[in-house]
Amino acid sequence: MSREIKFRGVSKYLKNVDVVPHKGIFVYGNLVHDDFTDGTDYIVGNMMEADEKYCTLNFREPIEKGSAEQFTGLKDANGKEIYEGDVLEYCYKTHGQNFYDPDTLGAVGGEPGIETNVVGKVAIWPSTGVVLTGIKAEHPEDFDSRNLGVPKMLHVNNHFTIIGNVYTNLELFVAQHDTRTD
Repeated sequence: MSREIKFRGVSKYLKNVDVVPHKGIFVYGNLVHDDFTDGTDYIVGNMMEADEKYCTLNFREPIEKGSAEQFTGLKDANGKEIYEGDVLEYCYKTHGQNFYDPDTLGAVGGEPGIETNVVGKVAIWPSTGVVLTGIKAEHPEDFDSRNLGVPKMLHVNNHFTIIGNVYTNLELFVAQHDTRTD
């Protein structure tokens, strides 16, 4: 299975609004790092023509350092493309545990499940895939009352909803440093 490889980045200054695919502060395309001059990252368009020495790109837009984010290949519950750095919301549910009486084969009690909204930031981890990190729960006490911690990460799927990103909606998610080393 392959996915489309594409990127977005926060534009330093968007000049060619008629040519450059953009939405809000983000520009979309391919990622190029300029190692020959000042180390600027660029989002660039497709190649229009090329020879042995040069190529002409549809556009070249400088982006803020460290703002490049890769498309995950996934879409959220509303069909929107999910990128690294997106802030997602998810209704986290567990089913709890029932205890059964072996004589009557009936339930005699148990623990209720957990149902709370969680919010976190999308990351792509090479060994794990697309995950939600830095998770904050709407009701963290639900986890504490069952001697569970709020999950450190969740695998992202199409049941999550994009509610913002770390560049324009910092109030939704205060970036936490990821201590994972892979």
